[in-house]
Amino acid sequence: MTRVLGSAQEILAPDEIDKFVRDALDSDDYTGKRVCVLVPDATRSCPLPAVLDSVHAALHGRVAELTFMVALGTHPAMTEDQLAALFGYPPGLPGQGSEVRYPGVTIRNHEWWQPEMLVSVGTIPGPELSELSGGRLNDPVDVRLNRAVVDSDVTLVVGPVFPHEVVGFSGGNKYLFPGVAGQEVIDVSHWLGALITSAGIIGTRGITPVRALINRAAGLVPSELRCFSLVVESGTTNLHAISYGDTQDAWAAAADITAEVDVRYLDKPVRRVLSLVSDRYDELWTAAKGMYKVEPVVADGGQVVLYAPGVTEVSRTHGAAIAEVGYHCRDYFVRQWDRFKDLPWGVLAHSTHLRGGGSYDEIAGEHCRIEVTLATGIDEATTRALGLSYLDPAGIDAAEWAREEDTLVVHNAGEILYRLR
Repeated sequence: MTRVLGSAQEILAPDEIDKFVRDALDSDDYTGKRVCVLVPDATRSCPLPAVLDSVHAALHGRVAELTFMVALGTHPAMTEDQLAALFGYPPGLPGQGSEVRYPGVTIRNHEWWQPEMLVSVGTIPGPELSELSGGRLNDPVDVRLNRAVVDSDVTLVVGPVFPHEVVGFSGGNKYLFPGVAGQEVIDVSHWLGALITSAGIIGTRGITPVRALINRAAGLVPSELRCFSLVVESGTTNLHAISYGDTQDAWAAAADITAEVDVRYLDKPVRRVLSLVSDRYDELWTAAKGMYKVEPVVADGGQVVLYAPGVTEVSRTHGAAIAEVGYHCRDYFVRQWDRFKDLPWGVLAHSTHLRGGGSYDEIAGEHCRIEVTLATGIDEATTRALGLSYLDPAGIDAAEWAREEDTLVVHNAGEILYRLR
């Protein structure tokens, strides 16, 4: 049975959250089991250390093993100092600092770059994938994920739910796929989202085709799947709500509340958006969320400017592939599929998500609905080579832009979704 504490109108007190977490875990079957806790990296607003303190208090000494694993997807590995900041333990003590706050816990990155750390739990056949994807994809996909999850008795997801460009709303089984998955499911799920388009799926409630695919893959996982889904006040460590149950029902309860909290509605489109991208994003791969979350409210022919002076590179993991591909609308790839089909589909998906809606044909070429401009630490030549426009961030005065009619300035951009009524 799913438990829920809080609502869109509330901010929960720390002692309420602690009691909720401990009571939920105390009432469930964890004794003597190997437990792997999946958590987000630093690109999500989340009161992670406080919630994990409660998880640790309820499970330490009761379970056979307790592992905290960062669900990186294909984000770069977190350093020891970054892990210390994420989990809230003293830095500079490799292998020892975590023991100060979480004795008996193993803390790990999801080592997606090491094939030996991944294991197959089955295959989704082509005909079934076709059904799940609404006929958009037809080839079988191998379902691989981190061995630590497969070897555990219980996998416990602890993480926030936000509007998401690939799946509709993040959280739940997404912490498994792509969180601790192999490249196959990551590529297929992201490309499926790109085929639907970011603007077409972001903030969609219920079971989207991508969510259906992720849930089907999660059904192959041998461990029991449980979840704390968090509804976070964006940019803070405050919680509106927390739910507990299996990874589908707890997620659904939180997503319904997130849809009230993290979606802003405008009465009419705007000509220009200045997204002041949150400094939690340190590369364009994640800072692009400042585009995803505002695309639905930009008028045809309008502009989105991503202001992020601290972003100096496109992607530490995927930079070379993105440089080869550039940024293009979905149809640019679909109508030239033989040219692009052997490149990483996750990279193609990222490209279309950032570039937004548009069209392509062999005669007229590519026509994108809106102009996407970077005002970042990435130099002008690199920006233009990627197919994007450039502005010098030093010349931007956000207060002046905010006074302009038909311009929307978004602070802490990347988590709040903007839509038209």
